[in-house]
Amino acid sequence: MSLKGIILAGGLGTRLNPLTKITNKHLLPVYSKPMIYYPLQTLVDAGIEDIMIVTGGRNAGDFLRLLGNGSDFGLKHINYTYQEGEGGIADALKLAEHFAGDDKVVVILGDNIIEKSIKKHVDEFRKQHKGAKILLKKVSDPQRFGVAEFKDGKIASIAEKPKKPRSDYAVTGIYMYDSQVFHIAKTLKPSKRGELEITDVNNVYIRKHELTYGILDGWWTDSGTFDSLLRANNLVAKKERSS
Repeated sequence: MSLKGIILAGGLGTRLNPLTKITNKHLLPVYSKPMIYYPLQTLVDAGIEDIMIVTGGRNAGDFLRLLGNGSDFGLKHINYTYQEGEGGIADALKLAEHFAGDDKVVVILGDNIIEKSIKKHVDEFRKQHKGAKILLKKVSDPQRFGVAEFKDGKIASIAEKPKKPRSDYAVTGIYMYDSQVFHIAKTLKPSKRGELEITDVNNVYIRKHELTYGILDGWWTDSGTFDSLLRANNLVAKKERSS
């Protein structure tokens, strides 16, 4: 069974106004490349060649102009689909159901940038009989993220942006699912934010005892706020200069 990649690059990026008034957040520069290049390269480096980008907003066509068929990344083809408005990560994921079919998927948020390869985690998931796998990272500000609570060495639950986190392990924006994920996403109710939350998807897998996890190597950052966008630029600049 093959493994497909999905990059979620929709939404309106309102936290980055006025930068996002004239372009999609995921097309903003991070050091020497547009933001979307980094998650795309992450999937390619993990051995995934069949990739869909979920985009939205007024600038969706710019992704096609920028990336084309993916030949700059050694790809033969990139699939695109369009998300209306901002319905949350799980809502965006539903748009990729036809693309994924019965295959497993690796989902990465378009504003997540990492230092090291995830190939070993992806290879482990290829061998996983069923269920899901998420990647965690120890952080100093877990209340900003979905946070894993552990029991007997396994994840017992995930709390979304908890005021009192039960661990300092954040759920990064990299998720691996079998084809059950699309059925699960359809059963969700919107959260207080009016969105279908990916944390709710992950908690369904936990209840089914089908969720595994790995710890991400190297640094990880999102780029969805001014501070995290600056951090991403500085981290990538340091990495590029030292390589």
